[in-house]
Amino acid sequence: MSPPVFIFVGHSGCGKTTLVEKLIPELTRRGLRVATIKHAHHKVVLDTPGKDSWRYKQAGAAMSMLVTSNELQLVAEAVDRREPLQLAQRFLGEADIVLAEGFSHAAGDKIEVLRRECANEPRCTIADGLVAMVTDMDEVYPELPHFALDDASGIVDFLLARSGR
Repeated sequence: MSPPVFIFVGHSGCGKTTLVEKLIPELTRRGLRVATIKHAHHKVVLDTPGKDSWRYKQAGAAMSMLVTSNELQLVAEAVDRREPLQLAQRFLGEADIVLAEGFSHAAGDKIEVLRRECANEPRCTIADGLVAMVTDMDEVYPELPHFALDDASGIVDFLLARSGR
């Protein structure tokens, strides 16, 4: 069984990462194991060319894992399974909850971070899976729950209630 996944969307610079950073300790204080998935629009080097795990991937391994004394890095093909729900099912079974950032076009429950100083229009609609707003703009989707930008506790209460915890 895969953990519940919540996708945090919003315009660049609106505070998505800062919000997720605030939610993680609040969730862990409540005893949950949190996993995150970040969508990057730019090229990121996940493995160092020439190193062993990179060489294994180049040789045709479907997945390559690098394990140190206190960390683990997995490099795997994600061509056909790139959506947050698919990634959580495939790799994050030990997590109690997954917070994904970006993925505005993916299916799933979305929470939009929208600040008046960053943008006037939300990125997503209710039809896109939008379930709540973290905003200083009460007029945007008033039918959805609204949370202040610093209300980590209230947002976590909402996430847990929404996921049936």
